[in-house]
Amino acid sequence: MKKIVLMIIFLLASIVLFACSQTDSEGTSGEGTEETTEANTEEKPELVLGLTNWTSTLPPTEIVTSILEEMGYSIEMEQANLAAIYAAMAEGDIDIYMDSWYPQQTQYLEEYSDSIEQLSPIYDNANAGMVVPEYMEDINDVADLVGNESMINNEVIAIEDGDPAMDELQELIDAYDLDVELVNSSEGAMISAAKASTDQNEPILLYGWRPHSMFNELGLKILTNKEHPEYFSGSSIHPLVYNNVNEKAPEAYEFLEDLTIPIPDMEEMIIKIDAGEDPEEVAQEWINDNRDRLDDMLKDNQ
Repeated sequence: MKKIVLMIIFLLASIVLFACSQTDSEGTSGEGTEETTEANTEEKPELVLGLTNWTSTLPPTEIVTSILEEMGYSIEMEQANLAAIYAAMAEGDIDIYMDSWYPQQTQYLEEYSDSIEQLSPIYDNANAGMVVPEYMEDINDVADLVGNESMINNEVIAIEDGDPAMDELQELIDAYDLDVELVNSSEGAMISAAKASTDQNEPILLYGWRPHSMFNELGLKILTNKEHPEYFSGSSIHPLVYNNVNEKAPEAYEFLEDLTIPIPDMEEMIIKIDAGEDPEEVAQEWINDNRDRLDDMLKDNQ
């Protein structure tokens, strides 16, 4: 009888010890799961994107905003003129800017080289320079303007004085000794003046760049520049990042480094936005059309 009792006690003790060991194991396993979950759901930092009022800035900024939000980043936009954006980036108040034209903005890049990093181009071979309507058939090169300055009221209408491209435009005027005055205004005012002239088939000279909707909507052309090809010889357009973004948001940094957008796609998006379509919806449509390529980029950066 005593043997039976002892055997029962031994069995009960074994069961209790086994149950305790299972509980400890489950508890340890649960702690590990919680730690993994916390690591996977760790909040990503907020990123601030700079935005100018140029039409070429909006499509890539909206595309990047949507993709970065998909990646888990919180995004804020700060709109300002170009000089203010560079200054804010140098202080770390803006993390990303999507429309840096090289070499036109070299002076800013050099001034803030300790704080700002230029990434690989989103697109290149972007032309800029003096622009006239296509119906000005005898004016195809800047040299054709010499002696014909009165035709365009001795002025070239351009954008804000703070843009470095305006310095290059003035140098181009001086190189050809053109009797024209550089008239600075906003992009919107310049396009309004161009529309007023083209509606009446009147001559006009302005500054222009591709990608832009003006060429499709107003029938404009960029003049060649054969005698002084050192001016407006083509540009590449780059994302800029504050110099801690690679550490602060490495996945975002790699995505920006890899992103490319063809110029025809840029102009198509700009035309849609200028026609009144919602910029966010236009960007999302481009994302949907390029989803496979974008997903491959994001997968490579994980």
